[in-house]
Amino acid sequence: MHRGDPDWLAHSRRGDGPPLVLIHGIGSRWQVWEPVLDEVARHHDVIALDLPGFGASPPWPEPPEPSKPLPRVAPGSVEHLADRVAAFLDALGVRRPAVAGNSLGGGIALELGRRGLASSVTAFSPIGFWGSVGRRWCQLAVGGARSAAGGLWPALPRLLASRAGRVAFCGLFYGHPGHLDPDECVDSAAALADAPGFAVARAAFAGWQVRRETAGALDDIPVTVAWGTRDLVLPYATQARRARAALPAARHVPLAGCGHLPFADGPQACARLLIQTY
Repeated sequence: MHRGDPDWLAHSRRGDGPPLVLIHGIGSRWQVWEPVLDEVARHHDVIALDLPGFGASPPWPEPPEPSKPLPRVAPGSVEHLADRVAAFLDALGVRRPAVAGNSLGGGIALELGRRGLASSVTAFSPIGFWGSVGRRWCQLAVGGARSAAGGLWPALPRLLASRAGRVAFCGLFYGHPGHLDPDECVDSAAALADAPGFAVARAAFAGWQVRRETAGALDDIPVTVAWGTRDLVLPYATQARRARAALPAARHVPLAGCGHLPFADGPQACARLLIQTY
């Protein structure tokens, strides 16, 4: 499969072993997994992808008009993006891989597991375990970060070159933002500001929630839900409790000191969870 094929998504593939698919969150890109990729690739054939409309992937194509009215999945929703990821994996010839995701990507990973398209699921701070207040806060938080990335852009490289600037700008998403690489922060901010799929995906959050009664095939596969205890976007205390209630058979793991994007905060702990399904 090549760029230009209808199901193509930008991705990085490395390593040997059973396939493992990594799915980033809203406004992000596959590079968010870099802190764990080398270690995980020692055990898996790792496919880290850019969702449609994010990173280097093109926006999703407009569907053809049906000959008669049919119910449609909302563009940018978890269900819609799961359809696109499933089509990409099918085109690669990858069947029922282990799937991991973060935030929006965690919701997509759980949806693929629910459909029976994953052999295991590892979800880091996944969306969908919120009430209406938590969902609105998440939308406000990520929307504010995107606005700041765009509005501050001329000064952002200079701002992020300082530890204080990284703490101020990146502290919403990381437990230890001062330790981040400045150039990586700039690239991630640019990806957030420029993502054409952002607005539609954020609006579609309103239609997504994980419920015990709709767990589907998640009851039949290993599922791990991991949460950073310093997550400010989807706060650990409330969201992890809801996740335990909705998925009581899953393994639930706190990541001490980690933020919403835990891979830079706790790469060894995150890599272990990706390698050691149960």
